[in-house]
Amino acid sequence: MLQTSDEPDRLPNAPHPRETLALVGHHAQEQAFLTALRSGRMHHGWLLGGPEGVGKASFAYRAARFILAAGDPVARARDARDLAMPEQDPATRRVMAQSHPDLHVLKRGPKPDGKPGYTSNIPVVFVRRVLDRFGSSAAEGGWRVCIVDCVEDMERPSANAFLKLLEEPPPRALFLIVSHAPGRLLPTIRSRCRLLGFSALPEDAVAQAGLTALERMGGPYDASALPRAAKLSEGSVRRALTYVAPETLALVEAVRARLDALPGLDITGLLALAEDVAGKAGEDDFLIMIETVQAWLGAHLHAHAGAGARRLAPLAEVWDKLSRAAREVETYNLDRRPLVLTMFHDLSDAVARSRAA
Repeated sequence: MLQTSDEPDRLPNAPHPRETLALVGHHAQEQAFLTALRSGRMHHGWLLGGPEGVGKASFAYRAARFILAAGDPVARARDARDLAMPEQDPATRRVMAQSHPDLHVLKRGPKPDGKPGYTSNIPVVFVRRVLDRFGSSAAEGGWRVCIVDCVEDMERPSANAFLKLLEEPPPRALFLIVSHAPGRLLPTIRSRCRLLGFSALPEDAVAQAGLTALERMGGPYDASALPRAAKLSEGSVRRALTYVAPETLALVEAVRARLDALPGLDITGLLALAEDVAGKAGEDDFLIMIETVQAWLGAHLHAHAGAGARRLAPLAEVWDKLSRAAREVETYNLDRRPLVLTMFHDLSDAVARSRAA
């Protein structure tokens, strides 16, 4: 089993994005960033948009290391082929150690007053601290970088406070804003940023990035499980690393087998699945099951994006219904078994209606 993470944005047992030096894929995004830097007209706000787990945060820390290294990053960019910086570079080491004075990260954090767990969003007080820091001079007289991971975690007051910083940025300030759903952001934030889009990675790239992460983790792992996990990941390295644990991989494969058989239903298999995710012991498995269903739905909606609203509407409707039901089950500690059965019946009906449209 995966161990519990000590950070809300760290995948258990995996390197944090700030510790991830290799970037698999996204060469075009690196070149777009370098071209802007070379031009001397670097945009201060970059919206890194795309599916969760494809490398957006890793890209943000990679860009931050390049910008914060000693010397002029514009001059460095003229000869650079990519944004890679050596692991032994002082800026790299300080970014990895969370000790660079000119890198500020906005993310969920520990609950106040010593309460266990983490905040469910990025509170406005976190944003105000960054506002104060950007109101003074850079500690090392160069650039300052703020990474937001992720902007969807900002509550409305936080987003409004952050907007003030985007509207009036100090000189040599760079904001790298991770977003899993750029279309849902405040239009005022989107309009002040340059969108850099990230796509789901090919299956072989997911396997390559996953292998790099597993080797860096240094613990035992089943290399043969990685290709299976990559195939089920829908292009997300984060999801593949979550799936690579044997018991998790078995659960995901079982759920996907039932999804791929739709609109057919195996009632006996569904009853067994419902029992597996019931009770306290099945809490983590329930979350994995919901994520697997949502990823499958998302992939189908994307694959058939040009099929027209009539064909997509049933799948979109069941996505919304599933999301609401899953939140209610968790909020009110309801029995998960009825949700599993209802969910697959709704999915069966949605797939049948979509094919008939």
